[in-house]
Amino acid sequence: MIKTAVILAAGMGSRIRKRAGNRPKGFLMIDEKSIIEHSISKLIKAGVKTIFIGTGYMKEEYEKLMVRYPQIKCVYNSRYETTGSLFTLYQFKNYIKEDFLLLESDVIYEKNALETLVNHSRSDVILASKLNGAGDEVYIEADENNNLKNMSKQKEELNSIYAELVGLTKLSYATFQRLCDEANTLFQFNQTIDYEYGLVKISEKANVYVHKLDNLAWCEVDDEDHWARATAIVYPIIKAREGITTHTVKRSILLNPGPATTTDTVKYAQIVEDICPREKEFGETMEFISAELTKFVGNPEKYTTVLFGGSGTAAVESILSSVIDNGTVVIINNGPYGERMCKIAEIYGLNYLEYKSSAEQAIDMNNLEIFIKKISTNVSYLALVHCETSTGLLNDIGKIGEFCAVKNIEMIVDAMSSYAAVPIDMQKMNISYLAASANKNLQGMAGVSFVIANKDRLEKTEQIKPRNLYLHLYDQYRYFQMNKQLRFTPPVQTMYALKQAIIETQWEGIEKRYERYSKSWTTLTDGITQLGLTYLVPETHHSKIITSILEPSDKKYNFDIMHDFFYKQGFTIYPGKIDKLETFRIANIGDITYRDIERFLHLLEQYLNGLKGE
Repeated sequence: MIKTAVILAAGMGSRIRKRAGNRPKGFLMIDEKSIIEHSISKLIKAGVKTIFIGTGYMKEEYEKLMVRYPQIKCVYNSRYETTGSLFTLYQFKNYIKEDFLLLESDVIYEKNALETLVNHSRSDVILASKLNGAGDEVYIEADENNNLKNMSKQKEELNSIYAELVGLTKLSYATFQRLCDEANTLFQFNQTIDYEYGLVKISEKANVYVHKLDNLAWCEVDDEDHWARATAIVYPIIKAREGITTHTVKRSILLNPGPATTTDTVKYAQIVEDICPREKEFGETMEFISAELTKFVGNPEKYTTVLFGGSGTAAVESILSSVIDNGTVVIINNGPYGERMCKIAEIYGLNYLEYKSSAEQAIDMNNLEIFIKKISTNVSYLALVHCETSTGLLNDIGKIGEFCAVKNIEMIVDAMSSYAAVPIDMQKMNISYLAASANKNLQGMAGVSFVIANKDRLEKTEQIKPRNLYLHLYDQYRYFQMNKQLRFTPPVQTMYALKQAIIETQWEGIEKRYERYSKSWTTLTDGITQLGLTYLVPETHHSKIITSILEPSDKKYNFDIMHDFFYKQGFTIYPGKIDKLETFRIANIGDITYRDIERFLHLLEQYLNGLKGE
């Protein structure tokens, strides 16, 4: 058991001095507690009895902590202004007599980081994470056994990049002695070097293991960008994860195309004190949600998000019923959800024309242009589904948006199954209105849908006579702008879950999320192909989010029986939705990985083999 820790805290923190108020950056306050005290508390809970702090700049601030925490002992580096972190660590040569944890003072991290190091079977372990792209990263190169080879902030100095340094390390006493011996030699030439360089220098003689945690919530705080990320994204995730004190929720793998499998932190975000949705605090929550949903696809100065309580169809219906005046709208129908838009247009008596396209192949742009040219009235709008949820077909909204720009047509996009996974830029793609919901790629709870609209376009709809009350887009937008409230009662707890889901989406990043989804899709399609099954949409036009699979030809096959087989094993699958084609659908969205898909494929193989054996 590790009983000792060393925190390196001698630096001057000049890049964030203004925010720190001339105090060391370890005293930046987050959730009414300094960064270093968050770390001290975690160390004590992890069983650490002695916490050494290597001080320098404003050492007296750290010495004050010794009054509150008897575990703390401060060791001063009087030459902190002209030396590096290795020199500060060297000051402990006569203090450390056992294995210890080494930490940087400006790191915010979840308790799982310490648990991983303390319980690790290896004596010398560097904690690492996936690349976070936050800036000022220390990149790690490791060998085939995940032992340290090199570390640097300069990518070009490494042959390959395995992970990013977190700033938490476990060192054995023997390795620390070796490091001090190496430091004696290094200091003859340079005393400004960091401890990372010292570890690299001894790595040939001492195997220092690099343990990578891909989903670790952590960050360092060196500058204002780091601070903004820490307070808006990283710490809220840490707080949510560590706030789950009860048992975790039974995990079900939803392979239906929404609602998706959610994290426990999203589930538990709903457990909040009761609050009236007319209170200012809740209005601020919805303001956050609206602004951050917009930022995923557009500039909030030009675009805005309008929230509704309801399924995704509510958002689509809101757009079609609210923004289309007497102009003609062309609706592209290449699946059931395009067909649903036609039904909405029919019910509201809109001037619409249906353009039918293949459910499996890309939209033929030449045919679409010819179709529109033949229309005698002026086409003012074009509506389509980005990712057709019934098949997984991904329509090229970028190319269609270019066409609409030339023709001065406003484009309406149902992005229900693509938003927060497939990268979207509303301005670049010329999207005027976009509909989506909380419960698919955002990995939130069902019950909230929203419209992201071009502000200038939306403002011009004020004069259109309302066709309904609840879903009137402009009235909902204007009321929220004036009051920071929705006109009608929102699903309060679901909003809190959505806020947490947004933060987790920001943490993972949309592009990284799509990479995860895509890896699961490749695993799925490779697996079903090996099992002799066929999927409908070719890879060229596939969203890699939802896959429509042709049902087995075996006469003994029955979807309901197969569904129940999987359901008992904790997996939910979905029937097909294509006329004249017998299919079932598998979605690889939500809080799942390719490992879950591998488990599904193993069960699918069992089921198919069972058909042969009957």
